[in-house]
Amino acid sequence: MFKSIAVRKSQGTQYIPDLRAATPGGFRGKPVISDAACADACQACVQVCPSRAIRLEPTQPDPVHIDLGRCVLCGDCEPVCPSRKLSFNNDVKLCATSREALTVSSAHPNLDPIKVSAALHKRFGRSLKLRSVSAGGCNGCEMEINALSNVNFDLGRYGIDIVASPRHADALVLSGPITRNMAEALQVCWDAIPEPKLVIAVGACAISGGVFADSDALDRQFLDNFKPALYVPGCPAHPLTFISGIMDLLGIAG
Repeated sequence: MFKSIAVRKSQGTQYIPDLRAATPGGFRGKPVISDAACADACQACVQVCPSRAIRLEPTQPDPVHIDLGRCVLCGDCEPVCPSRKLSFNNDVKLCATSREALTVSSAHPNLDPIKVSAALHKRFGRSLKLRSVSAGGCNGCEMEINALSNVNFDLGRYGIDIVASPRHADALVLSGPITRNMAEALQVCWDAIPEPKLVIAVGACAISGGVFADSDALDRQFLDNFKPALYVPGCPAHPLTFISGIMDLLGIAG
């Protein structure tokens, strides 16, 4: 008993009382692009990026653009930049409701705030049931999605739960790049969710294909047919990123 008390004292309280105010230490979050000038003809950041998340437009005042829908937050671009133009902070609020809104630059350093959906708030603001589907994922994002229900984050306190059957769900939480052998299963799951319903794309793989975007083993037609209501970037996506995004979308107070 005394050993358990000592462990509890050393660890402190695991439960996070205010999820909106929580900032995880050591987390590599939003890319920060400074106003420093790029070195002449430098392509170092583009060449090192494993998911082609960085786009250079040398003729523009803000030449460096980073697509958080592709970025795997590996941080490899930071040390190779001779101008020290790139860095990362621990901001977890990375979600967006449109694919285009996921790009940041020095002139547009912050993502557009998520607007509360009045229709979704009215329908799901007090109860939202999620069905998680790993469509060929590595299990990184899936582990973070599972963590939403643990004692630390306890997303269920807001009436948001992960359920075992799509017939009990209101939304499909998609992770993974959507491999061909999962495309049909994903569609079957989606068809089984009763209307009204929505898609939440979690992780770089789900949003863009991530590092597997060019693989011929993928079939991403599902996202051509069903646009996500919420994009949750990361590799893997942090639970607090998911939580802040879904709470903003549904207009749930912290």
